[in-house]
Amino acid sequence: MIEVENLSKHFQDRKRGVIKAVDNVSFVCHPGEIFGLLGPNGAGKTTCLRLLATILSPTSGTARVAGYDIQQSPNEVRRRIGYLTGSAALYERLTAREVVAYFAALNGLSAAEIDRRIHEIFTELDMHAFADRRCDKLSTGQKQRVSIARTIIHRPPVLFFDEPTSGLDILSADTILKFIRRCRDEGRTVVFSTHIMSEVEALCDRIAIIYQGQVAAIGTLEELRARTGKRAFEDVFRALIGLDTEVPPIANTALA
Repeated sequence: MIEVENLSKHFQDRKRGVIKAVDNVSFVCHPGEIFGLLGPNGAGKTTCLRLLATILSPTSGTARVAGYDIQQSPNEVRRRIGYLTGSAALYERLTAREVVAYFAALNGLSAAEIDRRIHEIFTELDMHAFADRRCDKLSTGQKQRVSIARTIIHRPPVLFFDEPTSGLDILSADTILKFIRRCRDEGRTVVFSTHIMSEVEALCDRIAIIYQGQVAAIGTLEELRARTGKRAFEDVFRALIGLDTEVPPIANTALA
């Protein structure tokens, strides 16, 4: 469903010169899989997702999302993805229902489809109680559920979640994580970016560890543990990015 081939994004900084935010990254994501992107802040996770979502154009390399090249067919890619970030803003003067209906209309849904999908999603995410409340009156967790609803209103087969639980309390975060599991169970491809290791352990079928713009390693949790000889995932992570002097970093060892 997603094929990333030698993808790079470089930025020019007046003081620091060339910044290699994403540097020759390759990986594959399968249908019905939660693929985790784990790394510290500034590792390149968000830039990678923005490239796949066609928000940014790559410096080199390319990727295919749902069968379409991100450079040759960006509009076709956008029709087949949903992108959720923990920092997305909402139209505060609109109600939750109005925001979701607006994005549904942008994606070409009919009025009848919009009503049906809003009822389904608002039931699934327990949003009916605040459906007609303005977004500036919603809690952080409620706003994030509105963001989820607008992300999935058009039933995209590929979903990008960029730190979706950032700033949420435990109960709100749990609602988000349960929803992501349901997406996998429905056969969608989910790319889940976070720096919270417990979420990666709980959700992800395979994990790509991103460090300094590059893929340090890809595999299941057990495969990564086996490579490092570590059990605690924090120790696995430190070993794979070279912060554990007992275990050398493992570079460019992606598994398809």
